[in-house]
Amino acid sequence: MTTIVEPRPSLVRLTHVIYTLHAVSLLIGIVTAATIVGAFLFSWPSIIAVILNYAKRSEVRGTWLESHFRWQIRTFWFGALWVGLCVLFVIATLGIGIFIAWIPLGVVGLWFIYRIASGWLRLLDHRAMYLGGPEMAPQTPQRSERPGPAGSLL
Repeated sequence: MTTIVEPRPSLVRLTHVIYTLHAVSLLIGIVTAATIVGAFLFSWPSIIAVILNYAKRSEVRGTWLESHFRWQIRTFWFGALWVGLCVLFVIATLGIGIFIAWIPLGVVGLWFIYRIASGWLRLLDHRAMYLGGPEMAPQTPQRSERPGPAGSLL
């Protein structure tokens, strides 16, 4: 079993900065003529955030921040995949698909907001993003299963 090491405070701050950069990209998409999806995938704040994720990924390996870095990287690349599929759909339908493609693009935009918000909230609680296997399992006390009255489990 691998031991989870507590990350350095500077790496926790860096992860906050990365979530901030992604949030700025989302905000750019919400308040400007850009779309949420376009701003998240193609604006400088998000691109810098992903570069930081890759540059510092080895430093967070073995800590609970590793799951946050993975969450952030996957958010970016799975979003890019879905946008690429929508673009291919529009091309394959000779442009007619644009009338339908806005629906999945809107869903991807909401998904970006959900992923960044939920990740940042878990980071604020100093919690891993998800369980990445048995080594990431939280240490919680186990409930005893003593029989109650008449031999039933309570």
